[in-house]
Amino acid sequence: MNRKWWHDKVAYQIYPKSFLDTNGDGIGDLRGVISKLDYLKQLGIDMIWLSPVYKSPFVDQGYDIADYYAIAEEFGTMEDFDELLAEAKKRNMYIIMDLVINHCSDQHEWFQKALADPDGEYADYFYFRKGKNGNPPSNYRSYFGGSCWEPVPGTDKYYFHMFAKEQPDLNWENPVLRQKLYDMINWWLDKGLAGFRIDAIINIKKDLNFPDYEPDGPDGMVNCSKMVDSVDGVGKLLEDLKKHTFEKYDAFTVGEVFNMKADELAEFIGENGHFSSMFDFSAHCLTEGKRGWYEAGPVQFKDWRAAITNAQLTAQTCGFEANIIENHDEPRGVSRFLPSYAQNPAGTKMLATVSILLRGIPFIYQGQEIGMQNAIWNSIDEFNDISTKDQYRIARDAGLTDREALAVCNRMSRDNARTPVQWSDQPNAGFTSGTPWLKINPNYTQINVANQENDPSSVLNYYRRLIALRKSTAYKEVFTYGKFVPAYQHTDSVMAYYRETETQRILVAANFSKKPVTLNLEHPAKQVLLSNMEATDIMDSTLSDSLESATLPLRSCEILVLELE
Repeated sequence: MNRKWWHDKVAYQIYPKSFLDTNGDGIGDLRGVISKLDYLKQLGIDMIWLSPVYKSPFVDQGYDIADYYAIAEEFGTMEDFDELLAEAKKRNMYIIMDLVINHCSDQHEWFQKALADPDGEYADYFYFRKGKNGNPPSNYRSYFGGSCWEPVPGTDKYYFHMFAKEQPDLNWENPVLRQKLYDMINWWLDKGLAGFRIDAIINIKKDLNFPDYEPDGPDGMVNCSKMVDSVDGVGKLLEDLKKHTFEKYDAFTVGEVFNMKADELAEFIGENGHFSSMFDFSAHCLTEGKRGWYEAGPVQFKDWRAAITNAQLTAQTCGFEANIIENHDEPRGVSRFLPSYAQNPAGTKMLATVSILLRGIPFIYQGQEIGMQNAIWNSIDEFNDISTKDQYRIARDAGLTDREALAVCNRMSRDNARTPVQWSDQPNAGFTSGTPWLKINPNYTQINVANQENDPSSVLNYYRRLIALRKSTAYKEVFTYGKFVPAYQHTDSVMAYYRETETQRILVAANFSKKPVTLNLEHPAKQVLLSNMEATDIMDSTLSDSLESATLPLRSCEILVLELE
């Protein structure tokens, strides 16, 4: 494998609206990001992914872009953005942005011109189609609920949107549109951007006949992903995109890909893949309900272990995946992947260690490094997220009571990840001096950066040690390029794996059970590199004795990182 500049990097996702507000309007901003660069550097971060900061009406929190060349005034100015780039560069840090090019906002100039002339040039930047017998052109349900087709006022046509009706899909079959998108991408890369996280990109390839499919619900519609799954040829579009943009800049790209076909991983992230990397969503897919969140059960440990293990074994045959516990579209990982008895600092550190020492690019989401958890939501009116409101409606239509539907949203809503970062125990968690745009998680008085800064045993300081270990001169090679080898898979509660090169072997072993377990070591131990538990003289001597006798005792929620012979 050719070594790339980004292989050994640790990335951090910022959702700017909820990161830090510096002007008191209740919305995070770019100046807030700039002010925390030293904090992120101390954490060990090399690369920052900014969720969208482009001009937008924020129907879908900035993923509906009205101007690809402008910064939303809520976040600041282009001068602020340029300063962020410059300050990051001073610290040897990289900035990547969200690239949202499957769709744009209905407020974008292109779409407004298309509406003004539904038979003109700009209409072909989108998918304008005539209806069938007074109905939409096909029976697709959008990702946010309701038909994918919206009437074009004053005509017998509809336009296509896989997300909200305010997010019309762009027609990637139009070479003029593609070139305009490429020009925009290159403009940002010329500015000094290091690359992009690429949103919902698999959706750009459409079946232009838009055929009907067998309905999958009582509404007579079918999830629009059925069409994405059924069409071929997205690779040709992705190669065209790479060739005209990223490849010329040696840019880092990480794809958000959900509908990739089973045998296509190498095409996406192999040596000459469409992207540098793509997110591993295998664990997150375990809580997908067939008809909605209300059918999603809790994550089972063995399923979670198998999902991560299989993803690791598959990815290392061809490239590097990006490993996440959570992001802006998912509930908090501590609340999702840990049993209730492990939703504490020890369990939080354990989950972090498993994820960050895997093979691939670690992505940390804002607040994850202090163990932020799901909030408690008392009413559907407290939520902002368009998808959550749709899922609440689906649950109610399925017969759930208000209380039951609300409980589902409490567990699954992506607003859980969007509550403002908890910087301190001061009012509004130190996020804003104004009224926050979304409620603050009430547990901010216990879980916050300021408290953890001063506590050597805190989750935050553990994250710092964990990342420092991954990046240390002695172990960077094995944690970057070492093989992933699963271990102790026969156990009921242990998640364990080796990272191995020809000269080093590291064991990462975690006990997810309520009860202690003891493992028989398969190789002699050299030293303990990291533990998530407070050491005591008694435990130190007990562990030393155990290692001498080739056994490894693990308390409940304990994880140990060992260097072995």
